[in-house]
Amino acid sequence: MPAHLDPRLLRAFLAVAEDLHFTRAAARLYVAQQALSRDIRRLERELGATLFVRTTRQVTLTLDGERLLPYARRALEAQDELLAAFGRPDAERPLLVDVNSPGLVSGRVLALARELAPDCELMTRFESGLTGAAAELLAGRLDASFGRFAGLDPAVRARLEQQPVRYEPMAVVLPEDHRLAEMDAIPLDALAGEQVYAGAGNPRTLEWTDLARQLFEGRGIEVAAPAPLAVGTEEFQRIMAKKRNPVLAVMDFPAMPKSVLRPLVDPVPLSPVSLVWRKGLVHRGVEALRTAAARLAGAEGWLERPSEGWIPATDALIMMSRA
Repeated sequence: MPAHLDPRLLRAFLAVAEDLHFTRAAARLYVAQQALSRDIRRLERELGATLFVRTTRQVTLTLDGERLLPYARRALEAQDELLAAFGRPDAERPLLVDVNSPGLVSGRVLALARELAPDCELMTRFESGLTGAAAELLAGRLDASFGRFAGLDPAVRARLEQQPVRYEPMAVVLPEDHRLAEMDAIPLDALAGEQVYAGAGNPRTLEWTDLARQLFEGRGIEVAAPAPLAVGTEEFQRIMAKKRNPVLAVMDFPAMPKSVLRPLVDPVPLSPVSLVWRKGLVHRGVEALRTAAARLAGAEGWLERPSEGWIPATDALIMMSRA
């Protein structure tokens, strides 16, 4: 008995056993009759048993063929179930989606995707940073995320797919008593001399820190030194009160106690947001996310780049592409 049986041989056997006719079985399998006969002979050799009695008038199962039949059916049913769970478009497993933080554009895309595919389970995870999410995507522990695709290593990008979602205007979060807090909008030049927190030291947000460095270059603005990662509004408020650093954010950033959110202008810096998923992943949930992102972008002009907007050249090229 061999250590392994090719499922193709079992499918050939099952087709002949059900039709008791080689020509009809070959037509069912879309193979030549000679190829089907070779597969049956190979299976018989590997099992060391004769499975069919063949005459010019009929084909019948032998006792060994009758004995093999239920095993073959169970083995092929198990393989079909495995493929349905992991490799086919109708896979029903939950889709794990990282929306980064509550209140962002990604949450709106996810909410509409759930409406479009109500019978598809889309599970939410709240983390921060596409760099960290990309590692989870490639490891198969996450299915989709959102963020700045151009900020990933090219070798990582090559293994992922992306769909541009939005040019998101950037903003700054300030302590409510900061010298700039009374302004309705903050010109970038007004931040000269400031140290602005942009996730430095957080290995999950390298793409965001890199975007900040490119934005601040030549403007007299520094990226603030690493600070403890603040999780939750109370910790955010405590760290802001202690460090007093402005925080680089986007306009959809949720309100925080004792702080104000102000848009950045002159120019308007844009955070390029893409929907990102693992290359080759086939799931109805991914299609729902893609449809939701496209509908919202079209309805609200998310991919209409403002003429006064600032974005790195590499990001601009990627955002003009379509997966």
